[in-house]
Amino acid sequence: MILRPAVAADAPAILEIYNHEVLTSNVTFDLTPRTLEDQRRWITDRSGAHAAVVAVDADGGSEVVIGFGALSPYRDRPGYSTSVEDSVYVHDAHRGRGVGVALLSELVERATAHGFHAVFARIVAGHDASIGLHARLGFEIVGREKEVGRKFGRFHDVVVMERLL
Repeated sequence: MILRPAVAADAPAILEIYNHEVLTSNVTFDLTPRTLEDQRRWITDRSGAHAAVVAVDADGGSEVVIGFGALSPYRDRPGYSTSVEDSVYVHDAHRGRGVGVALLSELVERATAHGFHAVFARIVAGHDASIGLHARLGFEIVGREKEVGRKFGRFHDVVVMERLL
């Protein structure tokens, strides 16, 4: 597995992974799948300290994106500029193979290198794999937002996790 910055050519693969979650799970509260143009814009908007990275399986000589992650601004007010929020998505056929650990570790390293002080994760309650992944990498639960998301006809809580760098 290789980790590298996401590029525009990765947009279709990232789109496939993300839209699968939009349509089949509550790990994102997006309700409408992204278009290819949306995904390209998402990649273009992520650079420098808030870059997106991909995990690539290079077995057999060709690269296949098997997961992606990104750091995003935590809030838009200047006082929050030392904090970021992470997101990690792994193709369902590649889960349980360390892809999420590699991606989140890379994001934490990048956040540290860019001088951020705190990394937050906002995870739908009940998503034990993501909560466990974050706990494994030193994140602690710092709160729970009750019924803040609605998808598939029901309300969902969000667990807030934080790691100080």
